[in-house]
Amino acid sequence: MGKLKILYFHQHFSTPAGKTGTRSYELAKAAHRKGHEVLVVCGSYNGACTGLNSEFKKGSRRGWVDGLEVMEFHMPYSNNQSFFDRTLIFLKFSFSATMVALKERYDLVFCTSTPLTIALPGIFSKWIRRKPFVFEVRDLWPELPKAMKVITNPLVLGLMSALEFIAYRSADACIALAPGIADGIERRRGKKEEIHLVPNGCDLKLFNSSIGDRWCPKELASKGFIAIFTGAHGVANGLDAVLDTGVELKRRNRMDITLAFIGQGKLKPTLMERAKREGLQNCIFLDPVPKEKLARLMNEVDLGLMILANVPAFYRGTSPNKFFDYIASGLPVLNNYSGWLADLISENDCGFVVEPDNPIMFADELERIADNRTILKVKGENARALAKRNFDRNLLSDDWIAVLENVNSLMKKSC
Repeated sequence: MGKLKILYFHQHFSTPAGKTGTRSYELAKAAHRKGHEVLVVCGSYNGACTGLNSEFKKGSRRGWVDGLEVMEFHMPYSNNQSFFDRTLIFLKFSFSATMVALKERYDLVFCTSTPLTIALPGIFSKWIRRKPFVFEVRDLWPELPKAMKVITNPLVLGLMSALEFIAYRSADACIALAPGIADGIERRRGKKEEIHLVPNGCDLKLFNSSIGDRWCPKELASKGFIAIFTGAHGVANGLDAVLDTGVELKRRNRMDITLAFIGQGKLKPTLMERAKREGLQNCIFLDPVPKEKLARLMNEVDLGLMILANVPAFYRGTSPNKFFDYIASGLPVLNNYSGWLADLISENDCGFVVEPDNPIMFADELERIADNRTILKVKGENARALAKRNFDRNLLSDDWIAVLENVNSLMKKSC
């Protein structure tokens, strides 16, 4: 396979120096190590770090970061913004990205959601320039926002559904991060061919408890048993379920069990205000930290929390980064919703599964674990073994690169 020039679109791209997911950085780096050239096109995401520090000129800047060429548009985005503001930024970015796709020299275009509008440069590249297009789907849109009632306008939902249909049908291949996402793509695409499952992976080198490197913020330094949630604090995360459990633990006088939240999101101020109002001193909120620091913190806590809102569309259709960070760290996981991750936890004995919206059961399980910490050792070892066996990021990166190389090869043969 010859060298490819890959045009990689991800609006929320970040290097490990940022405080958000790094899947795109790791995949692009893997392609670079294989000898391919990569141009990453992104926006300015709150909590991310693109690695560029030059001044923006005419709304963008461009440079090299760890062997990758990066083009960043000055379009600041945050989950705390209003729906209208976020939509406007999505549309502005997709327009600018499409202009790049129509002008740059490259062999293949790769787009990774969300937002769904990220597919537009790939669609136009396919239609106008006849370039191979691979579309990666991290969440099913508009199914998820519709199920959560975040978007209810029938016109908006109709437009999003049409874009989803066109994107899946235009792509030469689609990559899904979870089994339910693959099923959703197949329903709209109308065929199974060229739908590939490449879930989020584990950074086994960074998240490695055997190294023994530790970091603990002062807010957690004197706490007993610590269960940690990392990631976004939004509607989809359903974090009121954890606060409900905090209320139940307080009622039982189990203040030795601490529920720690690390991240940001639109609902974080509301959650913090509730915790303060209800005197939940067992609920600690912390700012997001870079991955390197987060990995060291994982060595100080006892349990990772996998929490989502009780929406059936989530059950098989999500692939949260936090789960893979937890198991890579050898950290047992407590999950509060059914689906493929709950099945993985049960089948591999690497954690615990409780019912959604059941704070009594949630608190019961936390009490049982805190009073019998010896069970955590085996489950933690099983978690790390699962990470090595099924979710090694290096192996999954090879699968991802193989999809791109195969699509490019098939396109060349058909020309």
